Amino acid sequence: MSPLEQIEFWHWWIAGVALVIIEVFAPGAVFLWMGISAGVVGAVLLAVPEISWQAQFLTFAVLTVGSIAGWRYYHKRNPTESDQPTLNRRGEQYVGRVFTLEDGITNGTGVVRVDDSRWKIEGEDLPAGTRVRVTGVEGTILKVEPETATAQG
Repeated sequence: MSPLEQIEFWHWWIAGVALVIIEVFAPGAVFLWMGISAGVVGAVLLAVPEISWQAQFLTFAVLTVGSIAGWRYYHKRNPTESDQPTLNRRGEQYVGRVFTLEDGITNGTGVVRVDDSRWKIEGEDLPAGTRVRVTGVEGTILKVEPETATAQG
């Protein structure tokens, strides 16, 4: 008798717990669904112990692929709402803020001091001392335009 023919329900449950623990250390909502699938296969095997090991692994594979695909489909259609949507997108936090250029913008690029760091900026050529408003972000580059008198109010 091969080792695969000796698989029992509790083997699947141990594998399920191990996969969920892996999910804790490598989050991505993949190992979670694999762990749940393993737990379901263990429950099925407990209820119907004569299932072949091939059917067990096929059931595990189908449940894993189906649950991951289903979760991704659901999550894409129902994204998680956040009260701080720009938390990990630092540049987007600066959109709308106004800064004074220490050095001018030359050939469409320059640098501006933002709090304790310096950011590369793009916009029309402007002299040092001009106040600019951040209008957008492209990667790590802030898009700026000169602040107008109406925008200051």
